[in-house]
Amino acid sequence: MRLHRLAVPIATCGLLLAACGSSNDSAGSSGTWSSSSSSSGAAACATGSITASGSTALQPLVQQASTAYQAKCPGATITVSGGGSSTGLSNVSTGASDIGDSDVPVSNAPSIDASALADHRVAIVVFAVAVNPRTGVTGLTTPQVRDVFSGKVSNWSQVGGKSVPISLIERKPGSGTRLSFDKDIMQGTTESATPASTQDSTQLVLQGVAASQGGVSYLNVASIKDSSVLAVTIDGTSANASGVQSGSYKFFAHEHMYTKAAAPPLATAFIKYIASSEFQATVSGLGFLPPNATTLQSAADK
Repeated sequence: MRLHRLAVPIATCGLLLAACGSSNDSAGSSGTWSSSSSSSGAAACATGSITASGSTALQPLVQQASTAYQAKCPGATITVSGGGSSTGLSNVSTGASDIGDSDVPVSNAPSIDASALADHRVAIVVFAVAVNPRTGVTGLTTPQVRDVFSGKVSNWSQVGGKSVPISLIERKPGSGTRLSFDKDIMQGTTESATPASTQDSTQLVLQGVAASQGGVSYLNVASIKDSSVLAVTIDGTSANASGVQSGSYKFFAHEHMYTKAAAPPLATAFIKYIASSEFQATVSGLGFLPPNATTLQSAADK
C-alpha cells in the first residue's frame, strides 16, 4: 500500500522535551536499546495487565498490536493511551505506565534518567506537511516551509498557492511530532508564537487542517491516508518509503517503546510480538516502515 497520494485529496504536557527479532544492546545516553528487526514467527503469550502511553503518532500501531495480541492471548490485558511523547517518557520513568511510546529518543528529555530505561525501536514513522486542498499548494521547498511556519509569509499566494490566508496549526511543546519537525525541517527557525491553534493530539491537528480553508500542519502520513487533507512534497520529494530510503526525504523518525530495564514479562512479550514477522507484515499497511527499513537517521533521531 502506498503511504499517500500527492496533488489530490488523500482518501484515507507535562515534561517538556529538550528544544520544545535480532537485537543489539548497548548502553548510552539514550539508555539500553534494541533495534527490533523482525524476529521469526510470533511472540509467546504472557499474562497480566500493562499500560502503554505516549506518542499519538505511534498510538494506532500500538493499539492494533494490542488488539491482535489480546485476541491471541486471552490472559493479557493491554491498555493503550496517548498524551504525547513527553507524557509517555515521563510515565514510564515514574512507573505510571509500563511502556512509554515516543517519536524521539529519551535523550531529548534531560530530566529523565535514561540509564534506567530500555529503548525498543519498533517502526519508522514518516511525517508530512499537510495542507487543506483549498490552499492550492501541492509542493513546497524547505525554505518555504520555514517561512510558512515562522509566520514570515501569511498568504498561500506568497508560496505559489491561492490567495488564502495561512492558518497555522501547531503541536504543543512536548510533542514528539513537533520536536521531529523542529529538528528535521525548521533547524533553528522558530515556529510562530501566534498560530491559529495549538493542539495536543494527531487527530485534533487533522481535524483542524481539514476544517480551515488555509489550514496547514505537520503530522504522520499514517493519519493522513484516510482523510481529506493533502500531503505536500518537500523539495520535490514525496513522503514515502523510497524518499526516506534514498535519503532525499528528511522528515521521519524511529518510533520507540521504552520500558524499565526490568520490564514486566507481558511488556517484554508484547514488544517482541510487535517486532515479530507476523505483526511486522502489517506495519506498512498502517503507514509505517519496519525499523530496519533504512540505516539512515533523521535529525530527530540523533
